[in-house]
Order: sequence, then C-alpha cells, then structure tokens
Amino acid sequence: MDLSHTRLLRKKDINAMLANYHSPLKKELKTFDLTMLGIGAIIGTGIFVLTGTGALTAGPGLMISFVLAAIACLFASLCYAEFAAMVPESGSAYTYAYTTLGEIVAFIIGWDLMLEYLFAVSTVSAGWSGYFQSFLAGFGLKLPTVLSAAAGSVPGVTSYFNLPAFTIIILITLLLSLGVKETKRVNNIMVVIKLAVVLLFIFTAVRFIKPANWSPLLPFGFKGVFGAASSVFFAFIGFDAISSSVEETLEPSKTLPRSMLLSLGICTILYVAVSAIMTGVVPFETFAKYIDHPISAVLVYSGQNWMAGIVDLGAILGMTTVMLVCLYGQTRISFSMSRDGLLPHIFSDISAKSGAPLKSTVLFGSIAAIMGGFIPLADLAELVNIGTLTAFTLVSFSILRLRKTQPDLRRPFKTPWVPFVPIMSIISCVFLLINLKPVTWIRFVVWLAIGMIVYFGYSVKHSQLKMDSTTTNK
Repeated sequence: MDLSHTRLLRKKDINAMLANYHSPLKKELKTFDLTMLGIGAIIGTGIFVLTGTGALTAGPGLMISFVLAAIACLFASLCYAEFAAMVPESGSAYTYAYTTLGEIVAFIIGWDLMLEYLFAVSTVSAGWSGYFQSFLAGFGLKLPTVLSAAAGSVPGVTSYFNLPAFTIIILITLLLSLGVKETKRVNNIMVVIKLAVVLLFIFTAVRFIKPANWSPLLPFGFKGVFGAASSVFFAFIGFDAISSSVEETLEPSKTLPRSMLLSLGICTILYVAVSAIMTGVVPFETFAKYIDHPISAVLVYSGQNWMAGIVDLGAILGMTTVMLVCLYGQTRISFSMSRDGLLPHIFSDISAKSGAPLKSTVLFGSIAAIMGGFIPLADLAELVNIGTLTAFTLVSFSILRLRKTQPDLRRPFKTPWVPFVPIMSIISCVFLLINLKPVTWIRFVVWLAIGMIVYFGYSVKHSQLKMDSTTTNK
C-alpha cells in the first residue's frame, strides 16, 4: 500500500502550489530587511545573558561552543534556503514538511514551532525586564518589588507579577498589529542601534584582555563545551522565522537565501568575539556573581562603568527585537496551519487595513504577555532549544527525501554538497538534542501529546487537503 495516499501522510504538491500561488499578505521585505530580521532574532539574549551561563559551563571554551552551535545552524540554513527559494508559502519548516513528509509530520513540526516561539517570547521577556529595571535604577527609579518579577522566580523576594515583561510583550503585539511595513522599520532601527552597542563593547573591552584568563581553555573538557553549545543554541532561536516571511518578501528565491547566510555569518562572528573578550577580561568563575548581566560585569571589572547604561540600552533593544521576530514567526506559522485547515480559521483571518493576521497576533501576544507576567519560565527555556533543533532536523531530512523523490523540481537555490550538508545538519542537531536535560524531553513529549489531541480531534477533520480530495472525488 502506498502510504503517501493515506490521510495522515497526504502531502502538498509543490507544482500545484506554484501554479495556484496567491497570498493576501503584503510584500514589503527586501534582503536588508530580512537580514535585519535575522540579526534581530539572533543577537539578544544570547550575548547579553546566556554568555554568562555558558562561561560557567564551558569556561573560555565558550567561544568553541558558539562555533559548534553556529555550524549546526549553517548546515540547517543551507537546507532551509533551498526550500525557501522553492516553496512560495510561509510556514517555514511546517510547510516544508507538508510537501515531503506528510500532513501529520507537518502538524507535529508546526505544533513544535508554536511551542518554540511562544516560550521564546515569554522567556526573553523576563531577561528584558531585568535589564530594563537595571536601566531605570541608573536614574534612581525602582519598581515596587511585588511588580518586579513573577511569583517564585527570585529566591527570597516576594513578588507576584512581572509588570515590565507583560508590558513589553503588549507593546510588541500592538506594533505587529500595524503590519509588516511598520514592523520592519522599527526593527531595522533597533537592530542598527544594538549592533552599534555590541561593537562599542568589543572595541572598549578588547584592550583589557589578559591571555592568562584563557588558560586552561577547556577547564571542563569537551563535555562542558558540548553542554554549553546545547544551552547557548537558544541564541539562535527565531532564525527560521526568516523563512516564515516568504509571502511578504520581494524576490524570495534570491532574498531569503542571502539574508539567512548573511545574518548567521554576522551574528556568529559577533558571538565568538564577545565570548572571547568576556573570558579574556574576566576569569570565567567570576560570572557566577553576575549571571544575569555578564556584559555589564566585564565593563565594571575593567573599570569602564560609564558604558553600563549604554549596554543596558543595547540589551533592552536586543531582547526587544528577539521577542518581535519570534512573535512574528509565531503568527505566520499559525497563519499557514490555519489556512491549511489544521487550526481554526481565526488564525488566518487577515486585517484589510494592516494586511496582517490581526486576531492571531493579539491572541498569541496576550498569551505570551500573561505567561511572561505570571510564570517563572527559566526551567522551560530549553523547550525552545528542543523545538528549534527538531525543526532543523526534519527540514534537513526533507531535503534528502525531496532530492530523491522529485529530483526535477525547479530549485532557484540548491543546497550544496548533498547529501553531505543535510546529513551533517541532522548529526549536529541530534547531537545537541542528546545533550539536553531529560526533563526537557519529558515536557516536550507532553506538549506533543496535547498536539495529537488537537490533530485527531480537529485538524484531521478540517484539513484543506481532505476537502480538496473530497471535491475532486465527487
């Protein structure tokens, strides 16, 4: 029996998609905009927060950890680029899986991506809140303790609600509701400013490096390096959000591959440079005292206190763009799933005024804001990693399968060195997945179990492919 014709493994036909392609979304994005979108997603929490945690895990070897994470991303991005140039619909890995692996696999990866983006927005909002309150403290301002953090998130502190985290997500939701044109303008400005802050930090701190602090380079061996690589992979969350913008991109077959590789290359160089400077200026053990603001610690340690406020501003903008891109990706994934009938129609309802999925944006923004305000999310951050790595693995596998099953498809961009690149992508991602904590896997399985209830309870009955096949048969 040919399983490709069963209801669970029915697939979208790429040629049919190309022939019937029409999108209600407005095309506004160029290579520069998408590169800024990618940098906006990657430069943020990774540099301003996770470098401290990574340094304690890997020591000076943190720079190697970022290279390993970036290599996994590079292999995956080359696979993403082929699909992004070939498939005209938004949806990222969800849409790619739908064309190659079948509906149920596509639903699983879409459900997985929704987990990734939703928790990413809420988790980053907590770090944003910390830097924002530090920024206010520089002006002698302080929020009431009960509104400074989610209940139970800070040991020994009685707090009930993280007001800054809640507020910033609501503001981002309002911005996204205006449409992609307004969103890209604000994002581009914030990304340019935060890049300037990162470069200013590099040029300011580099002269205080003491090479002795890099010895030993691997105090915890390669186990520490691999563990840090798995945790700092959070830095690359939202990278696949670039491919979710295909329906809003001008000349996507050229623009998407270029912007993916550009943003990843720029961010990797900056991550390695910052981690090398951090561990060269400050003995890595010292970061245990400054786990939430490692960049500021480097400046204080080197006597450059004047830059603390500037770094806080860069961190605030950096995390804002991460949340912006992740919430954007969340709404575009749900838009694609809804249009295919796998989620209710409300998620694909487009505003005539803004040309954006307004109801979906408001709904997910509100959920993320409530989570950021009330729930301590530190333990759930690794769920974002497992979601991203799973998506990368399936996209890479899909490239291998599609090259075999449909070798004659028009491919404006082709992943080089197939099958080497997809196989290395799969190996790299699976290796990082293995290094995640067991509790993360348990939570992930629970989330997928909930997804299966949604799929068999709703999606399988309302699938657009099912409707189309029923009409054809009649």
